[in-house]
Amino acid sequence: MLSKAAWSDRVTGSLALDYLADLVCELGFAITEATAPTVPFLLELAGAPHVACKAEVLQLLLNIYSSPDWSHSAADALPKYADNYTHKVQWEVTARQAVLAGRQVVEGLAGSIDPDVAEAASKLLKALDAEEPSAP
Repeated sequence: MLSKAAWSDRVTGSLALDYLADLVCELGFAITEATAPTVPFLLELAGAPHVACKAEVLQLLLNIYSSPDWSHSAADALPKYADNYTHKVQWEVTARQAVLAGRQVVEGLAGSIDPDVAEAASKLLKALDAEEPSAP
């Protein structure tokens, strides 16, 4: 799916990315075990000059970064079920860290001449900035 997203036209690449999104961020909000290892490849796609579906890649990265589903479920779980969420919450933490590690790529795309890419990158940067501690 990554290869198809990388080397196809925008429509085909977007379809491949949609399929991949279902595997790593189910329904647009549920992080899976495969999410964090996939993020560096998504960042590589976003930064590659030949990729036609960059805006969609950035949107998927935003969905991944903004997904607290397991954390919320764990917080709401009965104490006897809380341990069932431990590894899923860790998937979210690791995926968020992976997206944050690609901030430089996203910053570079915020100035894109493609308005869809620039807008998607700006939205992701806004989400990243909302979570970062203030600079001294």
